[in-house]
Amino acid sequence: MLLNPSYLNRIMPAEESGCGARGVTFSPPCFPAERFFVFSGERLMSTSHLRLVVNTERQPGGTAIAGVYLVTDRHPNLLPRVEQALAGGVSVLQYRPKEKPREETLAEGRALKELCAARKVLFIVNDDAALAQELDADGVHLGQEDGSPVAARQLLGPGKLVGVSTHTVEEALRAEADGADYLGFGAMYPTGSKEVTRMPGTSGLAAVRERVRLPIVAIGGITPANACRVIDAGANAVAVISAVLSAPRPDYAVAELRLLFNRIAPLPRGGVLTVAGSDSGGGAGIQADLKTITLLGSYGASVLTALTAQNTRGVSAVHGLPPSFVREQLAAVLSDLPIDVIKTGMLHTPAIIELLAEYLAEQSRLFPLVVDPVMVAKGGAHLLEPDAVQSFVRELVPRSYLLTPNLPEAERLLSRRIQTEGEMEQAARDLHALGAANVLVKGGHLAAGAAVDILFDGTSVHRFSAERIFTSATHGTGCTFASAIATFLARGEPLVEAVHRAKTFISQAIRLARPLGKGHGPVNHYLAAKESDQ
Repeated sequence: MLLNPSYLNRIMPAEESGCGARGVTFSPPCFPAERFFVFSGERLMSTSHLRLVVNTERQPGGTAIAGVYLVTDRHPNLLPRVEQALAGGVSVLQYRPKEKPREETLAEGRALKELCAARKVLFIVNDDAALAQELDADGVHLGQEDGSPVAARQLLGPGKLVGVSTHTVEEALRAEADGADYLGFGAMYPTGSKEVTRMPGTSGLAAVRERVRLPIVAIGGITPANACRVIDAGANAVAVISAVLSAPRPDYAVAELRLLFNRIAPLPRGGVLTVAGSDSGGGAGIQADLKTITLLGSYGASVLTALTAQNTRGVSAVHGLPPSFVREQLAAVLSDLPIDVIKTGMLHTPAIIELLAEYLAEQSRLFPLVVDPVMVAKGGAHLLEPDAVQSFVRELVPRSYLLTPNLPEAERLLSRRIQTEGEMEQAARDLHALGAANVLVKGGHLAAGAAVDILFDGTSVHRFSAERIFTSATHGTGCTFASAIATFLARGEPLVEAVHRAKTFISQAIRLARPLGKGHGPVNHYLAAKESDQ
């Protein structure tokens, strides 16, 4: 959450007692003295030489406005769509009532407030301070023609939030002087939700950011594709309507936006959990995943599903771990560490696949899944039991944010041959139809031409091409590529950019590989990371 200075109990020099909050120690530098202080759960997201002791109860003037700020629309079935969106990580819900009788409005507002309370999401009422008071909302958001912040504060009391929509620096300064807790500012881009008469854009946002200390919610036409520019210009939150509530998966639409805020965090940015098997040779599996995650600037945690005795020549033995122990690892990591993205590799058995799906379904928040369907090792050993494919398609594919099969894996999942780029695109569409939100079909196994990968995001097809490098040093390429994508997502890159950067990384890792072992050697994670633009 975002805290302004009035929300802090105490600030002391880091030299006195280190730099930490809520009992968690952070190595300096931590916070700059003249900036706001951003937390994601228990996780610090800014830098300076200060120690914070935080009072978690909201005080007058204190705010918690950051991240994804969802505004309700006027279409049917609002409650189930909002409930799904909240699971993706919404920070604030603003209720914009339909034109309906007061009793219906109150009933709908109370239902939305209950959904917000269950997930500890702030509930704000649009324009109507009297309705906010009647619903005991967390606050009200006012347009320029909807009354003054002073009057709203008098009605609601000092413990509630008051936001004000602004379009210029002058309006923003006036709202701050009148005691607003946060600003709405826009429009950033054209939007279909209302007629836009003033569009100051990101340059206007940057100008306001320089002049006011209040949290700023950027408004107007914001999508996962353009939100990065808004965040980089100084927005603490992004207000969205159709980009979430009209999406096929509102939860994943929110998760995409939420992850983008990690781009302003200090390194390591975000956390990635890999759920996979161990490669004793170190070139693939958990070992390759953790190398990639760490070298590319995120924090890596792991859950082991199986142990393998393997080297560059192949796998000589596999020892699967009990599903109950896999669950214990999941619980240990996710109950403590700030994980943003989960990447899966070798899952080995139907029982582990079903256990993972069941465990994630029990969680109160959504973890975007990058699913690499590891089935067969380079040497031909089966890493996914034959009877596990059906469980994989039934349980895990529909939970996938991104599915990343190579051609043999896509062929096995779809029970057909794939030999051309056109067939790769159709395979991506067909795997999407099985439930995966996004599908990346990797074309490294095509017979000739460039190394082409095809991404289908449910609407558009994106083609990623790189020079084909003829080498035997390709051990761990699938694990490394998927982990790189997961890392760039966790660091705050949108999907297409994350895939592009990961494609560049894996191509460099193959090109820079050094001879190791007597079989399929590993790629060069270290030199590829050094060449990457961090």
